[in-house]
Amino acid sequence: MSTQSLQAPLDPAYINPASRYIRETREALLAYDIEELAVLRFSIILTARWESSGCEAPDRRQELRNELAILRKHYGDKIDEIAMTFGITAGMNAKEEVERTVVVPRDAKLTPMMSNCEEEVADSDFEV
Repeated sequence: MSTQSLQAPLDPAYINPASRYIRETREALLAYDIEELAVLRFSIILTARWESSGCEAPDRRQELRNELAILRKHYGDKIDEIAMTFGITAGMNAKEEVERTVVVPRDAKLTPMMSNCEEEVADSDFEV
């Protein structure tokens, strides 16, 4: 194998079937990691709403605050993992995409997790 082919730019003319497989696998792994990042973001939003709702007992609110801190740490770690695996630009793009697209509707029914507060809290109390 010549050094010219080893140092060749990633050009479709130089890509062989194995290279295409590797590129497609990388793209699938990146998409999976972005999906995990989106799940973490969704969990952070919901946990923050539940914690700020005011219908939980003080000890339960403290548990929610602790869980929120853990979720935020995992979120940051996931961004770092994406950046180290796929490059800094990919990590920042993933973060921006997730923060732009992951939303919880303000009128979402959040009461299944809050069985203590079904009568006390209206949906409008969950504003972010």
